[in-house]
Amino acid sequence: MGRSPWVWGRRRAPRAPPPSAPPPPVSPVPVPSLWVTLRRLLGALEPLLSRAERGRARRLVREFGAPGGEGPRLHQRLQSLGPAPPRLPEWPWVSSERLPLPVHTSVGLMLPRQDWEDWRGQLGFAARLIAGVIDFRLQLQRCDPPELWLQAAFGGCRVPGPRRDEVLRVPLGAQPPPCVTVSRNGQFFQVPLGGGGAEGEGPPPVASLLPALDWLRGRTGRGGGPPVGLLTGQHRKMWGRVYGIMMRDRLNRDSIGRIQRSLFALSLDSPVLAGAGGRDPVGGAKQVLHGGGAGANSANRWFDKTLQFIVGEDGTCGVVYDPAVIDGAVVAEMVDHALDFCRRPDPGPAPQAPPILSPQRLRFSIGPETANELERAKRHLDSLAADVRVHCSAHPPLGGEGLSPEAIVQVALQVAFYRTHGSLCASCEPTSLRHVLPGCSDLLRPPGPPCLALARALGDPQAQPELQGALLREAVEAQTRHAREVLSGAGPERHLQGLRLAAQSGGDPLPRLFLDPAYVTATHFRLCSMQVRSRAGCWFLRGPLVPDGYGVGVGHVLPPSGSAPFGHAPLGGPAPPGGLLVTVTSFACCPRTDPEKFGGELGGVLDTLRGLLGGH
Repeated sequence: MGRSPWVWGRRRAPRAPPPSAPPPPVSPVPVPSLWVTLRRLLGALEPLLSRAERGRARRLVREFGAPGGEGPRLHQRLQSLGPAPPRLPEWPWVSSERLPLPVHTSVGLMLPRQDWEDWRGQLGFAARLIAGVIDFRLQLQRCDPPELWLQAAFGGCRVPGPRRDEVLRVPLGAQPPPCVTVSRNGQFFQVPLGGGGAEGEGPPPVASLLPALDWLRGRTGRGGGPPVGLLTGQHRKMWGRVYGIMMRDRLNRDSIGRIQRSLFALSLDSPVLAGAGGRDPVGGAKQVLHGGGAGANSANRWFDKTLQFIVGEDGTCGVVYDPAVIDGAVVAEMVDHALDFCRRPDPGPAPQAPPILSPQRLRFSIGPETANELERAKRHLDSLAADVRVHCSAHPPLGGEGLSPEAIVQVALQVAFYRTHGSLCASCEPTSLRHVLPGCSDLLRPPGPPCLALARALGDPQAQPELQGALLREAVEAQTRHAREVLSGAGPERHLQGLRLAAQSGGDPLPRLFLDPAYVTATHFRLCSMQVRSRAGCWFLRGPLVPDGYGVGVGHVLPPSGSAPFGHAPLGGPAPPGGLLVTVTSFACCPRTDPEKFGGELGGVLDTLRGLLGGH
């Protein structure tokens, strides 16, 4: 296996890459124009503020951007950062919020519910899924040049720190150990892949993985060890403090280090009672997002892990991943490939017996202080599981000549929020910049003024359909332009965040612009969405960013060739041949955000827009 480039949650100084390894590419994306970014900020503020508030915001923006003012000085400081040409720093996802990862940060993807008779079907699917994911990774490793995010997604993990998290990743030119972490009933094991998964080799044979998973299942009864995984779902500051205590012990360093270094994690979940919603999309979504609480499967998670697959005995399956490292489009592509791999016919008996894989139990030493924190973590996960509400719905596909379905959905979200709450709100869609800035992301805002004009026209009985259709097209085209701007690396949100960080890095006080209530309103994202295309028919799960907000996941199901037109599919039924799978989440602590009400309003808006696009 060779000497590991990791040591107990911290990286050793990585070896120099071999002489033949090419240097990492330097992005050609420059820092955007300051005044262009400030104009974009004013455009985002316009539909959210009163007339008096807009006047004050304009004055602050003029002062900030005036020659010799704070804005040009911070912009120049930002441009002086390397590498050349200047580029913005990576978006620090929730680095200052220190919120728990489940629901607040981690993103989920729920597979179509699998159907098997007992735990044997669960283990068989888990073995094929592991092999399919490894096969996907091996194919990408053969690309020239290889995808840079592979070094962080496979073998990567978050580590909680006293002030912010660090994302550990495999150094350039190194390989993580060929093993995965498998958990059941809150107990963790390292499962070697028998050489499978190493560069130049194929995926591990399913016939080798099945006996290992069967051996593991027979040794993981309830109460077999401390539910250490619950600690990873706590507030980051608290988990960071406990992490520091645990890492003083050699046994904990070894076990946690093995989890961090493994390619990915896989949870073998216990069944959830159908009466509690375990077999419908709502119950399955909750299982994927947070595990259902300490009494269900939350102890089966290591939320710090970049990639964690879930295979439930009741057929609930999914993925939880870290959006700061890997984006939804890549995860959807990975799941499509893995499910195709799972459907391949059994190759039959191998000419020689496959190697026997021996899982290794990972043990932990828990002192009195850590035991107390475990009890607090149990109460926290139970409270979080009870506080999250989910609504799932399926809809026919959207279409308009020359119009992006993702842009239409984003506009529909604004109109639905306006209808539900009587106003627009700050909205965002986290977007990966992997094609121009590998490993970085930005926030895509909808175009406020045209969305507001459309929402008002749709609520006006005197407005003609021709006018409504024209306003819809204007809003969708504006959203498409915004998306192209952000995807090119010239988005305003990333630039504004960079200016804030430039002030903090220089020890300067935060400019008044960023402390004004108008800017606070503009960054209180009550609507956070995620849209991904997939062939498998997956439900995408995104938690709210703020207590009084919504998280919306939209899966655009790509229709297979020659399929019948999509109709309203029953919840829990087979994957539809094309269409939209929508999940809405909110917190029960806020009575103003009912996901069922918002989801129903969104469905009505989608029907209205579909009619406008088809009839006018």
